[in-house]
Amino acid sequence: MTLAAGDAGAGPLLVGWARLAVAAPCLLAAALFRARPLVTTARGDTLALVAAGTAMAAYQVCYFTAVTLTGVAVAALLAICSAPLMIALLAALVLGERLTPAVRISLGMAVVGTALLVIGPRGPGEIAGRSGLGALLALGAGLSYAVYAVGTKRLLARAAPLPLAAATFTLAALLITPVLLIEPAVRRPLAEAWPLLAYLGVIPTALAYIFFTVGLRRVPATTAGVVSLLEPLTATTLGVMVFGESLGALGMAGAALLLAALLLIARAV
Repeated sequence: MTLAAGDAGAGPLLVGWARLAVAAPCLLAAALFRARPLVTTARGDTLALVAAGTAMAAYQVCYFTAVTLTGVAVAALLAICSAPLMIALLAALVLGERLTPAVRISLGMAVVGTALLVIGPRGPGEIAGRSGLGALLALGAGLSYAVYAVGTKRLLARAAPLPLAAATFTLAALLITPVLLIEPAVRRPLAEAWPLLAYLGVIPTALAYIFFTVGLRRVPATTAGVVSLLEPLTATTLGVMVFGESLGALGMAGAALLLAALLLIARAV
């Protein structure tokens, strides 16, 4: 995404749309090839499917708009750190999941570690004084991701992971398409950055969410939310290796705390 925005001027919302627009047909084709239809046997399943697809579309709009208002650091801090907490709350209310002591400890460690990881390279000064609307949208992104995770977890009791991912992403792609009407530049970024946008849609979206959905079938939603915090750790590591970024002392402490949390929850599962 950094390369697409820098080289071709692709706006955040355009990137969010492109991810879904590329991922949806890939997932549909894979689901048709496997010939395993989506199975829903209850009215609540249909509502959960609509909620998951809508939440995935809302996440793109909320998160990428928050990035333009607050910057990447604040948006990532609020969205990524709030999501596991909201997943834990929704999973307890909707799915009846119970938090074991190990999961509670790892959840706290992971959220604090991720916060330090985001703040560390920039310092607290860059985090403060950002747009209130942008902060609310970032929290909305965290809530959207939580709704997606919990809705998908509910559906996995009666649906296969691949067709479920195909259905939710297709719905999300259709819902987010009108957002392109408010993007100032579409044609040139699409023409210049299409290889990067295609990669974002196929690998870190379609393939990644297949893995996420398959894994979500086997572990509680709260556990999946904590483990997904490996994403900012991976992104930060790549930032250091590819773009020469620096973690700083706080960032290094956050990375260590996050790794410890992931090891703890891996032993508890």
